[in-house]
Amino acid sequence: MTDAPSTTPAKDPAKGFLGWVERTGNKLPDPVFLFFYLIIILVLISVIVALSGGSATLSKDVLSGMPDSQIKRFKIGSDGVIPAISLLSAENISKLWVEMPKTFTHFHPLGYVLVVMLGAGVAERSGLFASAMRSAVRGAPLYLLTPVVALVAMIGNHAADAAYVVLIPLAGVLFASAGRHPLAGIAAAFAGVSGGFSANIAPGQLDALLYGITQEAGEILNADYQANLLGNWYFIAVLMFIYLPLIWYVTDKIIEPRLGKWVAEGENANYAEEDKPLTEGQRKGLRRAGLAVLAVIALWAVMTFAPGTPLINEAACPPEIAATGVCSPIANWTPFLTSLVAGFMMLFLAAGWAYGKAAGTIKDHRDLVEMMTEAMKDMGYYLVLAFAAAHFVAMFQWSNLGLISAVHGANAIESSGLPLPILLGLIVIFSALINLFVGSASAKWALLAPVMVPMLMLLEISPDGATAVYRVGDGATNIITPLMVYFPLILVFARRWQKDFGLGSLTAMMIPYSIWMLITGVILVVAWAFLGFDLGPGAPMAYTLPGQ
Repeated sequence: MTDAPSTTPAKDPAKGFLGWVERTGNKLPDPVFLFFYLIIILVLISVIVALSGGSATLSKDVLSGMPDSQIKRFKIGSDGVIPAISLLSAENISKLWVEMPKTFTHFHPLGYVLVVMLGAGVAERSGLFASAMRSAVRGAPLYLLTPVVALVAMIGNHAADAAYVVLIPLAGVLFASAGRHPLAGIAAAFAGVSGGFSANIAPGQLDALLYGITQEAGEILNADYQANLLGNWYFIAVLMFIYLPLIWYVTDKIIEPRLGKWVAEGENANYAEEDKPLTEGQRKGLRRAGLAVLAVIALWAVMTFAPGTPLINEAACPPEIAATGVCSPIANWTPFLTSLVAGFMMLFLAAGWAYGKAAGTIKDHRDLVEMMTEAMKDMGYYLVLAFAAAHFVAMFQWSNLGLISAVHGANAIESSGLPLPILLGLIVIFSALINLFVGSASAKWALLAPVMVPMLMLLEISPDGATAVYRVGDGATNIITPLMVYFPLILVFARRWQKDFGLGSLTAMMIPYSIWMLITGVILVVAWAFLGFDLGPGAPMAYTLPGQ
């Protein structure tokens, strides 16, 4: 048996900077234990800072806008002084043990993600996501193969694991079927799914995950802050249309020429057999799923725009009061915005059920319940991670260290004279570097948000802006860090076509995408901040704390 010819020499992953990143990252503990170790460090720091009298002072404007509940919660003095509080104080030790169930179950990301995954699990296990991606990519004209793969890959992020497991190996088969190098197809799909992790035509599961954490962080300074699941919609849509031509250009002009001409030989000679058309049942399922999606959208439209609708609270900000500037009309849409988590769950559930019944993957309601149960089983690790993250975030707030760091950070930035848009660009780069060592998007945001969100709020940047800045940096380096959970799987997919394709080969292939995604992401963030565009419906980049 003759293997496909090698066109890219394998590199030793143990050498150079990438080898150092791999070795260093592999020494880090599992994110669950990472949070537990950080809690221990946090306790020690809180004791030291409290004993040394560490504190920060809020301005009078910020203090006047804070509700009494927040002032009492953080023990802020009448002069605006925020004291550091030891986590070994009797009150905090009691709070840790007595409120442990509450701390865990009231962790906002937990409910957001579990609800959405009840529906997404059915859509994935019924085969809807896989068939939809195959249908979208398979019929693409040859000259549009790369952009179609990239587009479906970015939209496929809504399918979570399915996008990695189905689309990326399928892209290799499609490129090979077209006489192109299959590794170029894998690279384009990987860049779209993972590099374009936060680029999409509409919000989805990732927004539910990140905004749950943003909600916790935003409440540090504004107890009435309400996360808007559509808060980054405009931004991620623009990001997708920027990344699309970028991935197209890098794939066709940089990666594929470097790979050289590919010739199907040996066990790869029959690769085309895997590129099978959809069955009639699968096509029928997609049509039924489309109708189900329209039905759910129509239901939400009725509940939003019909007279006496339950999803619009017109009393929150009546027109006569809105005209005075005391409140924003977006407040009327709060029920609609908060209903979107349930809306996405219903959309995925209805579409997955409709597809499964037509395609034969769901026989009765017991199959549906089993798929929802399996989806919750897959969330087992996330539950453990959320338990650790919830206590880290809560204890960070109990110690006041997050708020103190945010105030001092905001003051330092103001005194530096650094333009705020440039600062946001630097935060993108910082997030990208952190991503090389901590692969989980939620774990990183749980670590960074308690400081980054309040700090930027004090600098008049909204929590939506902080979330957008973070997610650009997080996505750009996903495709070059061996610590990303799917990195070894992508290596397996690539070795199917080239046996000596190593970790260094994969990283080298993806670096051009990563560099250009980071550059364009930084430019977009800086330009967006300069221009002051809204990031989503009712979600401006600028933010004013109550009382300011």
